[in-house]
Formats: sequence, structure tokens, C-alpha cells
Amino acid sequence: MKNGKNNMHRREGSRRRTGRLRVLLLLAVCTTLLVGCLSGCGEKETMADKGAELLLGFSQLGSESAWRIGNTRDIEKKAEEYGISLMLENANQKQENQIAALRRFIAYKVDVIAFSPIVEEGWDNVLKEAKEAGIPVILVDRDVNTKESGLTTCLIGADFYKEGVMAAEYLIRKTNALGKDHMKIVEITGTEDSTPMRQRQAGFMDTIKQDSRLEVIKSVNGDFLKSQGAECMRELLKTYGSDIDVVYSHNDEMTLGALTEIEQAGYQPGKDIVIISIDGGQDAIDVLKEGKINCIVECTPMLGSTVMETAKKLKNGETVDQLIHPEERYFSDEQDLSNLEPRGY
Repeated sequence: MKNGKNNMHRREGSRRRTGRLRVLLLLAVCTTLLVGCLSGCGEKETMADKGAELLLGFSQLGSESAWRIGNTRDIEKKAEEYGISLMLENANQKQENQIAALRRFIAYKVDVIAFSPIVEEGWDNVLKEAKEAGIPVILVDRDVNTKESGLTTCLIGADFYKEGVMAAEYLIRKTNALGKDHMKIVEITGTEDSTPMRQRQAGFMDTIKQDSRLEVIKSVNGDFLKSQGAECMRELLKTYGSDIDVVYSHNDEMTLGALTEIEQAGYQPGKDIVIISIDGGQDAIDVLKEGKINCIVECTPMLGSTVMETAKKLKNGETVDQLIHPEERYFSDEQDLSNLEPRGY
């Protein structure tokens, strides 16, 4: 009987010790979670305490080109120079990734959101959420179409329509210089339904329709990708061959892809076929100097300073212009480009 009582006492003591251990473990976990929340949940305030005046969430649409990579680098560099904390996400060419990123920015309560939309449609819901949260939104490089007005504050980026006009104006001058009475054009466009695709095409078409010598025989979608530019050009050469007098490409990456196919087909780009591109990255400028591209219309990715200055104004409650265009130019075989400064992208 005595042994039975001793066993009961030992079991009871064991249960008490186990209970105390559980309480201690629970306290330890709670302490860890509390410390984590104080350091992680208060990250925005901590960054502000370190001197950051503003927290900016930026969603980049991808890294498909030298232009896009240069734009991202400039945004990062200028954020650091302006003392702005930057939350940057790359959507890898998928709209659903961008929408998810914008929602994370909203949940994190950033001061300002900026993003480069991959396409124009499909943003209403998430932009309404940003507006309801009181977070101003800056569009960078590309525009959106929304059913409700006032969901974004401004657009910082190139005048894509003017770029198309400049490309067409060069072609008219080139046609005059060559003494041609008819020029057949193939167009390799950017991502379907994107702002640059629509406006670069519209500016070009509106300008050349005034000149009966110029005829676009085919427009194809190259999605702003080098590989797609090559594939498009390959198919165009199979279909039209020597009938092609001009290639009008909406960006340098597609142009560089197309050049390889043109040469492999036995033609001399820049001589047998007039090549017109848009962007002005270093690789394309080097090829222009070699004579394989005839004209490049500049579209600068160096928008970082304007984005940061605009974000600061919005944080301070100031009004900003709804449309902010950088100064841009063109480079062509009409010019002496020997002293052209490095492009930086």
C-alpha cells in the first residue's frame, strides 16, 4: 500500500513538472513572437527612424530587356540618393504577379505606390483598393485604362505616340534620300494591348498615311522580346522575302533578334532593308554605328529622379502634373555619332 502511494506521489510530481515545463515553453514562444512582431511589424517605422522620409512600393513588370533592367537600376539608385525606402518587386511579365505585389504594398501601408503596368486593362479592383487605403499611385512608363477616373495620380514616361511619329518622319526622309517611289514595311510590335505598342503604332501609322509611297504590308506581335523578334522576322522573310524594304520594330531587343535572321537570309540590314528601332540602348547604338540599323528613336529608362521627386510631393500632399514626359531624341545614319556619350543601359 505504501509503495502504491509513493508511485502516485511520483506520478503527480511528474505531471506538475511537465506542466511547469509547458508553461515555460509557452512563455518562451510568446516572448519570441512578441519580439518578432516588434521588430518585423514595426519595420516601416524603423526604416523611417533610420532617416527614410518615405516608403515607396514599386512593381516592375519584368526584366525582358536592357531598357527594363536599366530602368530598375535607376529606380534603385535614385531611391537611395533621395533617402527613400524602396520595396521593389519584379512581376516577371505576369499581370497577376503585379496585382499581388500591389496588394502587398497596400497591406504593408506604404506611403506611395509606383508601377509599370504590363498591359492597360484589368487594374480597376486593385487600384480602388489603393485609393480606399489612401495610397497615391504613380504609373511609370506605361498607362492603364480604368472604368473609374482618379484611381492614379500621374503617368511618368515617354511620349510613345511622338516616338512613332519620329520613326515615320525619319522613314519619309530616308525614302526621299533613296529616291524610292514605293517602300513596303513590316512592323514588329511590342506586347499586345500595352501602351507603347498601341501608341508607337498609332504615331507611325498616322504619319505615314500622309505619304502614298509608304505601305505597311504586315504587323506582327513580338512581345518586346529578342527571341520573338527573331521568330517574327524569320516568318516574315519566309512570306515576303525580297519584298520587304523596311522593318519598323518597337524596341531594340526585337530589332537585334530580327537582324540575325535578316543576315542569315542573305540580306544586308541597313542597306538591303531599312531598319528602324526604338529605345536607344548601348547594344543597338553600337549596331547603328556599324550601319546595320538606320535609325533609333530614344526612349530613356532613366526615370528614377522624376519618380522620387513626384513621390515626395505626393507624400507631402502637393499636387503634381498628370502627365510627365522626359526629353528624348533620335539617332540615325544622317548624324555623326562618333562622340555620342555612353547610354548607361
